[in-house]
Amino acid sequence: MDGASDNNAPAIGIDLGTTYSCVAVWKHDRIEIIPNDQGNRTTPTCVAFADAERLIGDGAKNQAAMDPASSIFDAKRLIGRRFSDAKVQENMKLWPFKVIEGPDDTPKIVVSYKGEEKEFLAEEISSMILVKMKEIAEVYLGTPVKNAVITVPAYFNDSQRQATKDAGTIAGLNVMRMIKEPTAAAIAYGLDNKSSISGKISELFRFKQLRKKINVLVFDLGGGTFDVSILTIEEGKTFAVKAVAGDTHLGGRDFDNRMVDHCVWEFKRKWNKDLTGNKRALGRLRFACEKAKRILSWSTQASIELDALHDGIDFCMKFSRAKFEELNMDFFKKCIETVEACLKDAKMKKSCVNKVLLVGGSTRIPKVQCMLQELFGRKVCKSLNPDEAVAYGAAVMAAKLSGNTHKSCRDLVLLDVTPLSLGIQTKGEVFSVVVPRNTPIPTKKSKIYETTCDDQSSASIKVYQGERARSTDNHLLGKYTLCDLPPAPKGDSKFNVFFEIDANGILTVTSEIISTGKTQKLTITKEHGRLSKEEIEDMVEDAKKYKEEDQEFIKKAKALRALDDCIYDMKKKMKNMEKGDKLKKMENAIAETTKWIEGNKDASFDKVQGWKEYLESISVQEF
Repeated sequence: MDGASDNNAPAIGIDLGTTYSCVAVWKHDRIEIIPNDQGNRTTPTCVAFADAERLIGDGAKNQAAMDPASSIFDAKRLIGRRFSDAKVQENMKLWPFKVIEGPDDTPKIVVSYKGEEKEFLAEEISSMILVKMKEIAEVYLGTPVKNAVITVPAYFNDSQRQATKDAGTIAGLNVMRMIKEPTAAAIAYGLDNKSSISGKISELFRFKQLRKKINVLVFDLGGGTFDVSILTIEEGKTFAVKAVAGDTHLGGRDFDNRMVDHCVWEFKRKWNKDLTGNKRALGRLRFACEKAKRILSWSTQASIELDALHDGIDFCMKFSRAKFEELNMDFFKKCIETVEACLKDAKMKKSCVNKVLLVGGSTRIPKVQCMLQELFGRKVCKSLNPDEAVAYGAAVMAAKLSGNTHKSCRDLVLLDVTPLSLGIQTKGEVFSVVVPRNTPIPTKKSKIYETTCDDQSSASIKVYQGERARSTDNHLLGKYTLCDLPPAPKGDSKFNVFFEIDANGILTVTSEIISTGKTQKLTITKEHGRLSKEEIEDMVEDAKKYKEEDQEFIKKAKALRALDDCIYDMKKKMKNMEKGDKLKKMENAIAETTKWIEGNKDASFDKVQGWKEYLESISVQEF
C-alpha cells in the first residue's frame, strides 16, 4: 500500500543497511532515533543461528567471529539477485556461510539450526532484521507498530526493490513507501538545516535570499552499497532528484575484504600456512580488520593481534592508514568517477553544487573526504550523523504518509527519478529504451512496436533494466507473451508498450494491440526474482513462528538467570550457617539443582520455574 494511514498509528522509518540498520520515528514534533535493547542507536544487520536459539543484531555480530558459518550477514548483497549473478558468485568465495542454488536460479542461505539444516532466502533473513527493528520501535513507543517507510539504495533495480518490499511484508509491516537512501538523507539535511537557522533572524534572511534553492550532492558510502544523488532542495521542503549513480556492490565490506586478503598473504609469507580453509580464523580476522579500519579513521596506525589464529600460531601486525589507502585506492577512485558521472547526467557543473553531504559509515575514511574536497574545492558537509541520516529522512516521510499535520511533514514534496533505463528486447537482442534513466517518477511512458515477420500471431516481451545496448547485457526483470496479434504483413500489425512506475519505483508493463485494443500485463513471478503471494504468506507465518520461539527463549533465559540468582543467594546465607542437617539439606538441594541444569539445557520455562520454587521452599524452611 502506498499512501496515508491511520493518523493515530505510529509510522516508523527504517534504514535497512548492509552492515547496520537504524530505526526512527516522529515524536514530540521532532524525529527521534530509537536505541535498541543494548542502548545502541544502530543495530548490526546480522542473524546468527546457534544450537538452541536465533540471535539478531548485537548478539549475532558478537557470535559471528566464533561461529562464522552460522552467522548470516550481507543479505542485502543477495536480495533480489540470481544465484548465477557474477557478484553473488564472487562474494560466495568470501562468505563463511553456505549459499546454494534454489529453484529458478534463486540463491538460498544454508545454516544448521536446532540440529537440522535450514534454507533461507535473502528476503527471509532481511525480514528477521526488520522484525527486530519493528520490535525495537514497539518497546520504545509502547504500542504495536504496523506502518513503515523502508529505504533502499538509489541504484537498486526493480527486483531488488520488490524483494525488499516482500521482506517488509514477511516481517508484518505495511510498507507505506520505499525511498532511496540518499534522498532520505537529503530530507534529513533539508529539515535539519531549516530548523537550525530558524531562530536566527539574520541567517534566516540569508537562507531565504541566497539558499531558497540549493543543489545538494549526497555521497552515500555504506557497508555494502554506494550511491551518489544530486537533488535540488527548495525552501527546505521540495526535494527534486536530478540524477543518481552508484554501485550496489561497493562499500565498507569490500575495504574489510582487502585488509583480510592482505593479512592472509602476510600470514602465509611469514609462516607458510594458508588461512583460507579455516573459516573460524577468517571470521576472527574479519572482525579484527573491521575494528582496525574504524581506528584508522582517526589514527594513522592500528594493531591487529589475534592469539592462536591458526595451528596455534599468534598473529600480530601493524596496519598503517597509508597501507589501507593503498589497498583500496581503486575503490576510492571508482567513487570519484561515479560522482563525476552523476554530475554529467544531471548536466551540472561542480561549481553549481552548494553542498556535498556525507552519508554512510564509510564516509568517515579520511582519504574519501580528502578526495571529495579536492574534487569540489571546498569542505564537505559533516553536520549530519552519517549512520542516522537515512533513518531520519525515512521517518519524516513515514510521518507525512501517516497524516502528520506538522508543517515540516505536511509541506514535504519528493520528486524522484528512476535510477536505470527501462525497455524491452527487440530483434537481434537490441535493448529498446522506453523510460530513460533519471526520468522523474511516478511516470508513464509508451512506445509503439510492430511485427517483424508476416502473419506474426504473438510477440515475446522481455523487459530489461540497464544501460547496455545489448539487451542480454542488462538485468532481465520479466517476460511474457502478447498473443492474438491479427494476421498481417510484417510491420502492419502494431502494438503499444506502456511502462508505468509508481512512487515506490515499482514497474508495471502493459502491452496493447492497437487494432483490437487487447491488452496483456507483465506478471512478475519468482522466476523474475519476485516471491509469489503464497510464498510471502508462508514466510509471514514462519516469521510469527520464529517470534514466538525467540520470546520463549528470552522468557526461559530470564528464568534460568533467576534460578542462578536463587542459588547464589542461598550460598550466601549458608556461609553464616553452622554445620548440621539444615546446611546439609541446602547443599544437597543446590547440588541436585545444579546437576539438573547441566543435564537439561533444553528444558521448558515451567520446569526451570519449578526448580526455582523448590529451592525457595528449601530456603524458607531453613530460615
